[in-house]
Amino acid sequence: MFRRMFWFLTGAATGVWATTKVNRVLRRLTPESLAASAADRALETGARLRVFAQDVRAGMTQREIELQDALGLTGSAATTEAPSELPAPRRSIAYNRKDEH
Repeated sequence: MFRRMFWFLTGAATGVWATTKVNRVLRRLTPESLAASAADRALETGARLRVFAQDVRAGMTQREIELQDALGLTGSAATTEAPSELPAPRRSIAYNRKDEH
């Protein structure tokens, strides 16, 4: 008698658990739920793209400052007037080896 009761209750509990799981999945697959999750993902993607664009702009600004320092364009004269000459280009060792052959 107890064995039958045990298996009956086990089957009933399993049925309730399975029904709950199926209902959750069905609620997630409704058009309204899919639209809401798609909108949330789109907003999240937009935020990530915005942060990426800000990082790129910051990197560009930093690199521009580095290049201006390397070319000697920083300082008070660089802000008021353009330099009359650009510095001579630097040649790499690999480029010089190519000319020697």
